[in-house]
Amino acid sequence: MDEYNTGMDPEVKQYFRKIVKSFTAGLIWMIAVSTAGIFFRLGYLGDGARWYNIVFYIFSLVSLFMMLRYLYNLWKEDAA
Repeated sequence: MDEYNTGMDPEVKQYFRKIVKSFTAGLIWMIAVSTAGIFFRLGYLGDGARWYNIVFYIFSLVSLFMMLRYLYNLWKEDAA
């Protein structure tokens, strides 16, 4: 068996790669936003909204939109 023949159908392999890429993108986004929001306390509005809270929430929404656009384009690609 050569290195290019893994015994798996290429379409199935491409489908699994899409699943892994989707899971990885979502996980990295969640870790980044959770770390910034909880560990660095940017997500807490204790004494009201401050400028860094607003920047954090805007950045979170923009990055969420960008991730969703990436996932849409990833899954929109043809299998061929």
